Amino acid sequence: MADYRNYGARSVPAAGTRADGTIDQGLRTYMLRVYNLMALGLAITGVAAYGLFSVATTNDPSQAVAQIGKTMLTSTGAAIYGSPLQWVLMLAPLAVVFFLSFRVHKMSVSAAQLTFWAYAALVGLSLSSIFIIFTPDSIVQTFFVTAASFGALSLWGYTTKRDLSGMGSFLFMGLIGVVLASIVNIFLGSGALAFAISVIGVLVFAGLTAYDTQQIKEMYFEGDGAAVMGRKAIMGALRLYLDFINMFMFLLQLFGNRN
Repeated sequence: MADYRNYGARSVPAAGTRADGTIDQGLRTYMLRVYNLMALGLAITGVAAYGLFSVATTNDPSQAVAQIGKTMLTSTGAAIYGSPLQWVLMLAPLAVVFFLSFRVHKMSVSAAQLTFWAYAALVGLSLSSIFIIFTPDSIVQTFFVTAASFGALSLWGYTTKRDLSGMGSFLFMGLIGVVLASIVNIFLGSGALAFAISVIGVLVFAGLTAYDTQQIKEMYFEGDGAAVMGRKAIMGALRLYLDFINMFMFLLQLFGNRN
């Protein structure tokens, strides 16, 4: 995986105050680009998810060929949600994010950005089933709760003077534990374990939001060229995007009202 952190010593600017102001402005521009890329990724995900749900479901019984709970499915919906195609939609985003992570340093900025958009769209397609499982009101409410929490945590990670690097190993171990427990619970189907996974998942991605924000901030280097800076912004946006999506899904599992 490409690592864009700068470990070498930076050159000392000749005019301290003016240089510091330039660095601060450059950092703000860089972080704004990261957040804008992330926000657009989330928008693409939302449009893709709702778009597929709209095509896959119907309120007209004459057009329904199958049903999940109270939701009537069109032929498209039956093909997606009732066949092995659902596994393709689930695994495709994983393949794309690994491709982007390992190849970004060899890609142009525009190619990396298009790959990120494609990844966001695939995530949206894979998450379209949440509109079948959960009520629209609870999805909207959970999204805004996630957005408010994410904003506060990211702001703290950006402004805090505390070094959060020590949290990295702990959060990574927590993430591995959540993934393994989720796999195990596919076979167990335990409601209590699912609840515990969701609680721990929220805490892990809350911590990662602050940690990743600080790491992304530290990745900034005023001497970077446009291509390197662009790739850093895309990978930073991807990290925050993943934090947001996962925190949203775990909160939805905890507090979402099911159909």
